[in-house]
Amino acid sequence: MASGRFEVTDVSPKRRRLPGVNVRPGSVKEARLESGLSLAQLGKGRVTPPAIYLIETGRTRPSLPTLEHIARRTGKPIEFFLAEPGGSADDTRTSVIELEALVAGGRNTEAVALGHSLLDRSSSAFRLGRIRFLVAQAYLDSAEPDQAADLLGEARAHFEAVNDGVMLAECLGAQASLATATKSKDAVALAEKALAVCRGLKPVPTPTETRLLGILAAAYAAERDGDRAVAAYEEAIEVGSSVFDLRHVAHIYSELGAAYHGTSETASRFAMRSVALLEVLRDRAFLARAENNLALLLMGRHDFAGAHRHLDRALELCDEADLELGRSRVLLSQCELAMYEGEADRAHELARAALELAERLEDGAMMAEAHLWLGRIDDQRGEHESADRRFEDAIRGFEVLGLRERLLHSHGVYAEILERRGELARAYVHMKEALQASRPGLLRREQARERLSSA
Repeated sequence: MASGRFEVTDVSPKRRRLPGVNVRPGSVKEARLESGLSLAQLGKGRVTPPAIYLIETGRTRPSLPTLEHIARRTGKPIEFFLAEPGGSADDTRTSVIELEALVAGGRNTEAVALGHSLLDRSSSAFRLGRIRFLVAQAYLDSAEPDQAADLLGEARAHFEAVNDGVMLAECLGAQASLATATKSKDAVALAEKALAVCRGLKPVPTPTETRLLGILAAAYAAERDGDRAVAAYEEAIEVGSSVFDLRHVAHIYSELGAAYHGTSETASRFAMRSVALLEVLRDRAFLARAENNLALLLMGRHDFAGAHRHLDRALELCDEADLELGRSRVLLSQCELAMYEGEADRAHELARAALELAERLEDGAMMAEAHLWLGRIDDQRGEHESADRRFEDAIRGFEVLGLRERLLHSHGVYAEILERRGELARAYVHMKEALQASRPGLLRREQARERLSSA
């Protein structure tokens, strides 16, 4: 049995030898000489001088970790060393297309698993930037921003090194989304930089520009800059309104790709068309979110007519692209608008519809959100026992999912309701929970100080 850092080698399987990466002839020696390193200095801590010599002379191929070590030691991007993969010899192309389809289709768990398996293959080295970006996107879409940060940094360096302007803009936009999700002050600057890169391209890629405008709008909204947020959302909707729904055709291409799975080149052609069309669907999903988010901003300004108009359009987009997950979110926004307008019965119907849809789709976040709204509505109706159950379900749902911001909000809303009812002791409990959710460890430190001061 292994203990600490040691292993019993006589019973462990031999370590699998990683496959080698095709490198551009002469590139390793060129980088070493430019950086003024000897063979020993280049391999320091990882690779022996004879092994470096064999790599430089083309007698052996380095594994991907070894090549990344060489890149770090010489200060070169890994793309400097890579040989261009040739057509059908690039055995990862079909897998990367599959990864793109998974991300575009919102199948994020599968995308993360496939993406990490591709990152473990040295043969996929030439596509590292694209793969890392896609895996990071899957993490962001799954509300796991912490997992995305390093991947996006590495992907951005890749796209800068190979001068890929479109993907650099997309990567900067993803970093801006990450900054917004983590409440970083860099969100607006990153989004503005991404948009500038995008608009510097000829021609300007409309889908990318649309997404980046929405990301910039979200960053403005997070900074409470309502005027700029509204303007950016309106521009995103205007720019993206030319995207057509081609869902049916996308499915046809996807099925053809599966049918021709045994013929890699034919399958790849159909799969690539399917991915392109799935990206169209992704754009429509993005537009639906933009319409919904703009409506929420207009509600805050009491522009209820404008909010109605944009929520109706969001539902139309959901229906056109069959975006059931997005539909739950829009139904809850309509519920909120009905509450603003004093229509509690209509709000209840909308929240129930959103909950039923979320339950059918097993969407935990939307289920918890629906319970939260139903709790508020029940309390307004004087149905306090039902309201309490709803808030308990919402809080438990957000806790299980680790959605700290929504958990904090739920405790805060419930505390206000309990205080209004005169149940001050219970209100205090939820106020403490809200504080603990917003600043983990703070209450424990305060309680420790209290114990010390009373000792």
